[in-house]
Amino acid sequence: MAMTALDPRVALIVIDMQRGIALRDNLAPYPASEIVDRAGQLVDRFRKYGQLVVMVNVDAVPPGRTDRNSGSARPQLPTEWTELIDEFAPQPDDLVVTKHSRSAFAGTALLEELRSRGITQVAVVGIASGAGVESTARDAHEAGFNVTLPTDAMTDSDGERHAHSVREVFPQIAETGSTAELLELLDATAQ
Repeated sequence: MAMTALDPRVALIVIDMQRGIALRDNLAPYPASEIVDRAGQLVDRFRKYGQLVVMVNVDAVPPGRTDRNSGSARPQLPTEWTELIDEFAPQPDDLVVTKHSRSAFAGTALLEELRSRGITQVAVVGIASGAGVESTARDAHEAGFNVTLPTDAMTDSDGERHAHSVREVFPQIAETGSTAELLELLDATAQ
């Protein structure tokens, strides 16, 4: 578990820091306040160094029959549920992506947007580790991006799912480490 390098063009993808998700109090292993703080530090530093920040929200329950939704109709989510929380209000140079399933790549133009900007590496943070973060990181890896995952800048509604993603999935698709390590790499790369 070590972050070794950052490419010259790296993007920070911030997953689902929106009212309906980031304001919940049942998150583990980290409370939302810690994720807001750590992800916020990364957003500030990426912007400072002119690297792309991608703010992602989700506006739907993923499609398809599963054991959890038993084929019922997809519920309509209230508008305020999808709004990014104030700490993650997009800035003019940010890219905003609304996803309709778990991955920020599925059914969106994110891949094309990143490629058109010469991005070769992504760092992914947010909520939930075993859903939106993991799905986005998997798709980024499959698309050929170098993937970096600061595992203390993400959390889940299920602490065991977070632990499984960090222990079993992430090492196969990414370099993992901490927010502090990624901040150090950003500073060192900018010099």
